[in-house]
Amino acid sequence: MTLVKTSRDSGLKRRRFLVGAGVTAGAGALARHLPLNVIQPATAADAVPARPNTEVKHTVCSHCSVGCSVEAVVSNGVWIRQEAAFDSPINMGAHCAKGASVREHGFGEHRLRYPMKLVNGKYERITWDQAINEIGDRLLKLREQSGPDALMVIGSSKHNNEQSYLLRKWVSMWGSNNCDHQARICHSTTVAGVAQTYGYGAMTNSFNDLHYSKAVLFIGSNPAEAHPISMLHFLHAKELGAKMIVVDPRFTRTARFAHHYVRIRPGTDIAFVWGMLWHIFNNGWEDKEYIAARTYGMDDVRKEVAKWTPDKVSDVTGVPEASVRMAAEMLATNRPSSVVWCMGITQHHVGTANVRALSILQLALGNIGVQGGGANIYRGHDNVQGATDVGPNGDSLPGYYGIAEGAWKHFSTVWGVDYDWVKSRFGSKELMEKPGITVSRWFDAVLEDNQYVDQPTNLRAVFYWGHAPNSQTRLPDMKAAMQKLDFMVVIDPYPSMTAAMHGRTDGVYLLPAASQFETQGSVTASNRSIQWRERVIQPLFECKTDHEIMYLFARKLGFGEQLVKNIKVVNNEPVIEDILREINRSCWTIGYTGCSPERLKLHMEHKRDFNPTTMRAESGPCKGDYYGLPWPCWGTPEMKHPGTPILYDLHKPVAEGGLPFRANWGVEHNGEPLLAADGSFTKDSEIDTGYPEFDHVFLKKLGWWAELTPEEQVQAEGKNWKTDLSGGIIRVVIAHGCAPFGNARARCNVWNFPDPVPTHREPLVTPRRDLVAKYPTYDDKAAFWRLPTLYKSVQAVDFSKDYPLIMTSGRLVEYEGGGEETRSNPWLAELQQNMFCEVNPEDAAQIGVKLGEFMWVETPTGARLKLMAMVTPRVPVGLVWMPFHFGGWWMGEDLEKHYPDGGAPAVRGEAVNTGWTYGYDAVTMMQETKVSLCRLVRA
Repeated sequence: MTLVKTSRDSGLKRRRFLVGAGVTAGAGALARHLPLNVIQPATAADAVPARPNTEVKHTVCSHCSVGCSVEAVVSNGVWIRQEAAFDSPINMGAHCAKGASVREHGFGEHRLRYPMKLVNGKYERITWDQAINEIGDRLLKLREQSGPDALMVIGSSKHNNEQSYLLRKWVSMWGSNNCDHQARICHSTTVAGVAQTYGYGAMTNSFNDLHYSKAVLFIGSNPAEAHPISMLHFLHAKELGAKMIVVDPRFTRTARFAHHYVRIRPGTDIAFVWGMLWHIFNNGWEDKEYIAARTYGMDDVRKEVAKWTPDKVSDVTGVPEASVRMAAEMLATNRPSSVVWCMGITQHHVGTANVRALSILQLALGNIGVQGGGANIYRGHDNVQGATDVGPNGDSLPGYYGIAEGAWKHFSTVWGVDYDWVKSRFGSKELMEKPGITVSRWFDAVLEDNQYVDQPTNLRAVFYWGHAPNSQTRLPDMKAAMQKLDFMVVIDPYPSMTAAMHGRTDGVYLLPAASQFETQGSVTASNRSIQWRERVIQPLFECKTDHEIMYLFARKLGFGEQLVKNIKVVNNEPVIEDILREINRSCWTIGYTGCSPERLKLHMEHKRDFNPTTMRAESGPCKGDYYGLPWPCWGTPEMKHPGTPILYDLHKPVAEGGLPFRANWGVEHNGEPLLAADGSFTKDSEIDTGYPEFDHVFLKKLGWWAELTPEEQVQAEGKNWKTDLSGGIIRVVIAHGCAPFGNARARCNVWNFPDPVPTHREPLVTPRRDLVAKYPTYDDKAAFWRLPTLYKSVQAVDFSKDYPLIMTSGRLVEYEGGGEETRSNPWLAELQQNMFCEVNPEDAAQIGVKLGEFMWVETPTGARLKLMAMVTPRVPVGLVWMPFHFGGWWMGEDLEKHYPDGGAPAVRGEAVNTGWTYGYDAVTMMQETKVSLCRLVRA
């Protein structure tokens, strides 16, 4: 095939090119892992006769968050093969290794098959009735003895939106905020940092929008392995001339494509970003007009940046001065330019500050709200964005409504239950409005002396509902907590490492959940597009869907009727479409209200009509819509809002996907205006300056109240755009060209955060002891998310003499998250069979270890990990890197015998998180997994 460079204006040619490139890239990714003797010339296969009763189900890959479509071919109820979805505007027929092998879920030899209970150290089969009744009785007794906050429910970012929403509702009706999910430990710092800067905590543009970029900075992100299909879109931009900058301590597979690679010392991202801004400000490369009209507090940033002269930046980050300047110049002089980050930025004790520094960099360049610009944050699991939007968060009800009294009253109305009844389910009103325990530290809430835990009792029971424990740090402490619990429940398609690592002889239940291919529902990709998954096959073995399990437990615990008051139940399964309609009626804040099941199904059915660059339907029944109705999709489904492809884009009317920055912090601060300047407004807006968010009072002052119908006026009286269940306020406001949430400035100074302007702070466990006094961490906190949290007392200990190497971690293309699913998949397990540690040849020579030999990685916690050495110059001298997907070993011991029979994954290895040291973000309690210290010992 000959690749011909295409113009930016030719959608047809571009699509043809990308389809071809996608197939090539997908096949190439697989081919690199195959031994040469299995690669043979291709020949045409004989035609296969059509099978009777064969149909194609449209679904979405359940691994990373790119949102690749999969065509599942089903014959007589059996998933017989999968085909590439060439008409998807996101993946255009391409799949990575994981996406190409999802049919394995239709067989699942290593899956849980029936409910089990641990008896005298062995798992025994029980019935579903016994499981629900026995666990339910123990929960009721626990509640009577210690109150509802004695239970922690860890949900999943693999649940679809409806299951995520129902689980938050379930925990609320149980009477607790002790619920959380994977986003806490992958992108909670992104959500907090971006939301407090721009207004919403989400990726601003789309993967496809990179086609318009003239330069892209990848920092703490390795999409060639973590999000392979997203690279197709960037590689097309590169074909069109875009410059590529990669900042990473390790020379990754992404870095090999870069025009400019920057090797940075882990934990110094803020110093590096301020170093770039130093050059941008000194050369006048910033967008002065944009800054004046649309930002607040940039002068405070200028003062901080002025301290970061090139010599200081080089000393702290380890990056040569010329390299910092080149990165700044490439990004600033090739606009629009985009910034992409992932967990290399977020998983730090300063993760939220890291995110804000990058958000400010894009504001200074005027890159937010424009095609080809943006803050593009690639999520991890397939529905981590949706689960964050509407799922089990300990500090908010669905839609980021928070947990104050007004939020509870809003959802009580939506749920059709009395507010006082909901309140009566909690230990107190104070606990009802207090953020719950986080998944990153639930075990501290078991082990900590109760006088230091900010709730009446310690945790006594835990539900692991689709979450891998080895994706969390400090596993020895977690194991100690598991042994102290009254009981624990694992609900998952696979047993996960939870089933094997606890060291208990009883009090553990394993309940088999159906995979996402055995149910239906909506899933939200990183770019906020919402796609509808059809059910491919019925649940295997004795597995049940997660929402059926929620309903069965709710019925046993006495709130089944309230849980499904507005939702039809068929054969014990709450109807998914009805759950989404309840989301449509409640989540006005983020515009989950226009995306009805009918509209989403229509998009999936007509994927071919959407342009692969603009994501807009150019013909067909969805004409004018953006693919997946990227939120906010304002108003009711009947309003037909097309979705918002780029956040904060002033060039479109709000009715067509335009938006200003959100007015979420008042109209002024310290005498400075927070609303947008005169002349800064969305296209066709009838208000040509900044304005606050809309409520019934503002609407009346403008004289727009009469445009509501009489029925809408009744519901909207005393309400604002977020709580008006009629949707009338939003409808009228958008008709006048305005944004329901107001028109404000983005905040560069977040005065309610620990560091109003992001400040470099040395990692808690650092080899640069000379920098600790100059750039110290935070003071210890007595009560933070209900627990005491340490900072300075950890940093005060010098581990660097005994542990001389910097330790960091990341992803592999073959595996996903904690890895139970993918390491149980024989096609993927074949590709990477050993947990390993990348070590520089000079460091390997120091201990005499060679490629493929075993060695111990020892950390300051006392943990010892037995790993295979990968001797490579990809990592610099003094730094080691490990993937985080492995589990099933415990400090040299294979735990296979502790899994239920047949349930151990095909590939097992040490979990890197066993060895991670203490460290948590100062805003969100994100765990630190990107910088600590270790030493190597030859095994």
